[in-house]
Amino acid sequence: MAGERHFDFVVIGGGSAGYAAARVAREARDNVAIIDGAEHLGGLCILRGCMPSKTLIYSAEVLHLAQRGREFGLVIPEARADMAAMQRRKREVIEDFGSYRRGQLEADHFTLIRERARFVDERTVVLEPSGDRITADHFMISTGSVVNVPDVPGLAETPHWTSDDVLDLDFLPESVIVLGGGIVACELAQFLRRAGSRVIQIQRSGRILRNASEDAAAVVTQAFRDEGIELHTGTAIRGIRREGDQVVVTYDCDGKACEARATHLLNALGRRPALDGLGLEAAGVKTGESGMITVNEHQRTSNPAVYAGGDVTGPHEIVHLAVMQGELAARHATGRPAEPIDYDHLTGVTFTDPQVASAGITPADAEKRGIRIKSATYPFDDHGRSILMGATYGYVKAWADVSTGKLLGAECVGKDAGELIHGMAIAITLGATARDLLRVQWYHPTLSEIWSYPLEDLAGE
Repeated sequence: MAGERHFDFVVIGGGSAGYAAARVAREARDNVAIIDGAEHLGGLCILRGCMPSKTLIYSAEVLHLAQRGREFGLVIPEARADMAAMQRRKREVIEDFGSYRRGQLEADHFTLIRERARFVDERTVVLEPSGDRITADHFMISTGSVVNVPDVPGLAETPHWTSDDVLDLDFLPESVIVLGGGIVACELAQFLRRAGSRVIQIQRSGRILRNASEDAAAVVTQAFRDEGIELHTGTAIRGIRREGDQVVVTYDCDGKACEARATHLLNALGRRPALDGLGLEAAGVKTGESGMITVNEHQRTSNPAVYAGGDVTGPHEIVHLAVMQGELAARHATGRPAEPIDYDHLTGVTFTDPQVASAGITPADAEKRGIRIKSATYPFDDHGRSILMGATYGYVKAWADVSTGKLLGAECVGKDAGELIHGMAIAITLGATARDLLRVQWYHPTLSEIWSYPLEDLAGE
C-alpha cells in the first residue's frame, strides 16, 4: 500500500549538482532525501561524461606522442591502440570514482530513494513504481541531460552511436562519420582518429567550437586536418541512410552535393535536459525556449518551493558550475547567505589537442558593456618550453580594462591549456592587474612562463 513521507529538502537526481545540494542542505536540515532511479548511481560526469572521456583521451594522447617518437630522437618500433585494454583501464578508473560517489549518496545522513519521481502538485511527487508520495519544504531538480536526436533527415531511422557508445568501444572501428562540431564532437573525433580510425567530421555552421573564439577554432581546425581528420564545415545534411555495411551521409558543402561513407555514424549533435516524465507542469515549473528550466539568480524556479541546477538549467553544462548551483540553491532554500554565481568569472576548457581554455568575459562582452579594453597575444611557436616539447600550436591572449588595468579575460589555446588558464582565472576573480601579475616569479623554462609576455605588453600600456 502506498505511503506518504515528508522531508525538509528533497533532491531529484544524484549527480554533481544534486549531491552538492543535498550535502549543503544537510548542514542545516536533518531530514534530507535524494531520489535517483537511474540504473547506476553517480551522475553523468563520473559515469558517461568527464571522467571516462578524459581517461580515454589521455590514453590517445600518450599513443600520439609515442607515434611521434622519432621527432624526439626515440626509436619506438610500434605504437597502436588496444581498445579492449583501454576500456579495462577506463573501467578501473571510473569504478574508483563511482564507488566513492555511491558511498556519499548512500551515507546514513541522507535518505536515498532508488525510484523515479513525478510531480503531481507544487509540493508533492509520486514515486514510481511504488506509488509512494513524497512532500517537502523544498525540492531541487538536478536530473542532468540526455543525448539529443535532432530532426535530421534519416538520422532517427539509421543505427548510430552516441557518446555513450564511443566511450564503451572495445574495438577499433574502421571509419566513423561524426556529426557535429561542438566540444563532445571534437573531443571524440580526435580520440577516434588518434586511436586509428578514419574520421569524417561534418559540421553545419561555418566552423567548429562555436562557443570558442574564431581564432581558437582556427587553431584546432588546423590541428585536426594535420592529423588526418576529414573536416567539413558550412554544410547542410540532406539525408542519412544505411547501405549494406556502410552509413551514407549526403550533404551540401561549398555549394555542391557531397557524400560521405563510413562503417559507423556518431551522433554528437548535442544533449537536451532530462526532464521527460517529471511532471513539471503539475509543479508549476516553467521552461524556456531552449527547453531548460528557467531559474533566477538563486536557482529558484517559477515555483518558489522548487530549485534546479546543472544541465537542466544551464547556462553552461559544466560540472564545477553544477556544483556551485547546487550549493547556492541549498543555502538559499535553508535561509542562509547565498551569493549568486558571478558568471563573469567563468572558466571553461575543451580537451582537444591543442586544448582550448578561457576565463572571464570575452572581448565582445566587454564591447557590449561599453568597456574599453587592451589585449595582448603571444604564440606557442615562439616559446622555449613549448618548442622543446613539440607543442607549437596555439597562443595565449589576455585583455584588461583600460581605465582600471584589471584583467577581464584570458584565452589559451595550446598544450595543457586547461592547466595554464587557472593562473589567469585566479587573477580575474581577485581583480588583479597585469602589473600585479608581473610581480610573480615566472619560472623559466615552463609553459606557465608564456603568460608573462602578453602581461608585459598590457602593463606597458
